[in-house]
Amino acid sequence: MQNRMQVIPEVTKNLLILNILMYLAQATIPWINQNLPLYPVLSDQFQPFQFVTHMFMHGNTMHIFFNMFALFMFGPDIERAFGPKKFLLYYLLTGLGAASLHLFVSYMEAQYIGLPPEVVNEILNNGRGILVEGANYTDAGMAKFNLLVNIPVLGASGAVYGILAAFGMLYPNRMLLLIIPPIPVKAKYLVLFLGVMALYLGVSGKQPGVAHFAHLGGAIFGVLMILYWRSRGERF
Repeated sequence: MQNRMQVIPEVTKNLLILNILMYLAQATIPWINQNLPLYPVLSDQFQPFQFVTHMFMHGNTMHIFFNMFALFMFGPDIERAFGPKKFLLYYLLTGLGAASLHLFVSYMEAQYIGLPPEVVNEILNNGRGILVEGANYTDAGMAKFNLLVNIPVLGASGAVYGILAAFGMLYPNRMLLLIIPPIPVKAKYLVLFLGVMALYLGVSGKQPGVAHFAHLGGAIFGVLMILYWRSRGERF
């Protein structure tokens, strides 16, 4: 582990440090948790800068651990293949792409509920305050709409899924040893499985509270960026 830390590339190292420092700051500065996650576009809390700031925040210790572990394990290979500038661009753009798909899907879900305008205004004006108090509307449609327009998203997962997608494309046949279950699998199959699971869980809603479409969006944008670069003759 010590040798790996000594050779970890600069951008990956700084991303790890920045995420950890931000997580520590979240524990001591309430303003960060209130203003820097990415709120849905219909929320009065939404700000454009949140597209960037939310990528460096995490909800709990397990959340940041798994994201940083994946960045630590897979980021160095991708940074060496892309170079530091292109790697940073890739990381940020896949994170932005992930957030964009998540917000789009949430917005479309909210429109599909079909609530009357006066009910929508009620939720937009008062719904967030109700959630802060640990409650929600008793009407199922109103409760779901309130969650869709007032719950923010945070985390580096979209960008991490972009890195996983890159790893699967650049090193498709590299064998990886899973933790649970402890079996070897080729990178391309692992990445494909993770993408399918993100789509399934996002559509089925069987794991609420997780931004599955953000995960999927990070992987999709990553694949599209690599295909675009390859179409221009770039090789990694």
